[in-house]
Amino acid sequence: MSTDSTATPPAAARRVAFLGLGVMGYPMAGHLARAGHALTVYNRTAAKAADWAAAHGGAHAPTPREAAAGADVVCACVGNDDDLRSVALGPDGAFAGMKPGAVFVDHTTASAEVARELHAAARQQGLHFIDAPVSGGQAGAVKGVLTVMCGGDAEPFAAARPVVMAYARACTLLGPSGAGQLAKMVNQICIAGLLQGLAEALAFGQRAGLDMPAVLDVIGKGAAQSWQMDNRGRTMLEGRFDFGFAVDWMRKDLGLVLDEARRNGAQLPVTALVDQFYADIQARGGQRWDTSSLIVRLGG
Repeated sequence: MSTDSTATPPAAARRVAFLGLGVMGYPMAGHLARAGHALTVYNRTAAKAADWAAAHGGAHAPTPREAAAGADVVCACVGNDDDLRSVALGPDGAFAGMKPGAVFVDHTTASAEVARELHAAARQQGLHFIDAPVSGGQAGAVKGVLTVMCGGDAEPFAAARPVVMAYARACTLLGPSGAGQLAKMVNQICIAGLLQGLAEALAFGQRAGLDMPAVLDVIGKGAAQSWQMDNRGRTMLEGRFDFGFAVDWMRKDLGLVLDEARRNGAQLPVTALVDQFYADIQARGGQRWDTSSLIVRLGG
């Protein structure tokens, strides 16, 4: 099952809550406000929520429950499974404040297991839950061009999709609950292997004495071309890793991937190896370096 939304018309104004104002959530919530939605935000550090509200004209609330009260759609973008449970469940969680029929859209990169858990909990309370991790990084969030991979039920997906499109260029329902998170794992497997291959190619070319910017220009017009080559090739050659998606975050994501592979029996030898290469980068102090920093291990 696949339901795409690249041509979704602008959404009518809705009451929306946004939980989590990190490097992704802060600009995503901003796009919702600019699209005309009535927005209430929550952040664990309350001062950041107050600053966001002052800058964008929305409201802020001290708990997820209060932020979600009366909202048609509640969006979340937090750190991991436990963070997600903390904003969704419990007496101060969003589920406790949401009105019947409201949709919780989770943009956290989390496990498929927690997605299914919260989908079931939401249904028991007359609510809906869509797992909707994103690809595109901080730059994509700022520009409002994220790719959103969704799992859940078709009707609430259709209701939430026009709201999500305020910060997305594509939003696709890929299957039942958990399918969005599994699709994000596929995405991260692809990126990890591609970046290691790109790092090895660049280090090899440098040792061979090639003019690597010129080489990138040539091979970038052929079958080797990729987003990573176009956007990270030259910065890898220059040793610049102070932007993009952090190594710590990739290791968290690859941990989810490898856990899921142990459950479903998939063989991921390259992914497991690259995960250990990222551990080497962390040990070198590169926890917040961009994921393209794999080249550092190779003398690049």
